[in-house]
Amino acid sequence: MKIGNVTIETPIFLAPMAGVTDIAFRRVCRMAGAGLATTEMVSSRALLYQDKKSNQLMTLDREESPSCVQLFGNDPDAMAEAAKIVCERTNCSILDINMGCPTPKIVNNGDGSALMKNPALAGEIVKRVRAAIDIPVTVKFRKGWDSGSVNAVEFAKVVEGNGADAITVHGRTRQAMYSGRVDLDVIREVKRAVSIPVVANGDIFSVDDARRAFNYTGADAIMVGRGAFGNPWIFTQLKAFVNGEEIPPLPSLKERLGIAHGQILYAAEHKGERVAILEARRHLAWYLKGVRGANFYKEKICHLNSMEELSRTVREIGDTLGG
Repeated sequence: MKIGNVTIETPIFLAPMAGVTDIAFRRVCRMAGAGLATTEMVSSRALLYQDKKSNQLMTLDREESPSCVQLFGNDPDAMAEAAKIVCERTNCSILDINMGCPTPKIVNNGDGSALMKNPALAGEIVKRVRAAIDIPVTVKFRKGWDSGSVNAVEFAKVVEGNGADAITVHGRTRQAMYSGRVDLDVIREVKRAVSIPVVANGDIFSVDDARRAFNYTGADAIMVGRGAFGNPWIFTQLKAFVNGEEIPPLPSLKERLGIAHGQILYAAEHKGERVAILEARRHLAWYLKGVRGANFYKEKICHLNSMEELSRTVREIGDTLGG
């Protein structure tokens, strides 16, 4: 598929997720088969105030191409200037605008999914960003603010009309957060209402989920979020599915732990050992989800304090729990 002038070989994307989709995890998912992986969301205000953490969030891997950086904010001028900064510092392929994040600290500032309550402002943001940069601009948003204001179709038309090159629709309202089942009907309605590519997001945990999302909505691509937690191999399986190939099984536990270990080591190169170890506690627990006998080690992981401890624990888990 193409987004603007950018060709994406596999229509299976990794969703942007705060605290999860750092450079190391994106690298693992891309190696597993994700066609596109988006950074954690970057604040336009923070960029304009030269916040150092923002630079780290949008650091791209040398081999990360095509690449996508996600930006959030509610001021058209600030968003346009921040978009220029992103392009100057990262050389990314696509810039995505977050209009779907449901967390209180984001929406209470009028950012993220709060913009769904003001389609005119959302459209102006897209228009200004589109005019400020030369790469494709995409928008990620939700079904609506709440069940009484489902406006995804109207919203999609507004952002398309102001220059968006593609859109991603998460089929839940902001009020629903991540509860309940995703609404594929609304994604299908959006797909029928616009002429730009539409990416379906929400509840993609398996090949069957992907098949259902593609077939029912007619979406051009699907985006995997929580389904990739500790399971980057979902992209290997989904890539095989879209290519009409046999679905491969998961690698052995030792192989999976080896990839997890490598991910954390790579994260440490970019963030330092202390931060990488703290984040490793969560990632390793995800990698062990569903592994029989892993509860003892999950408790142990919560107290990791060094790379040496991490390496020793990973070897112990592999030797004890499986081939």
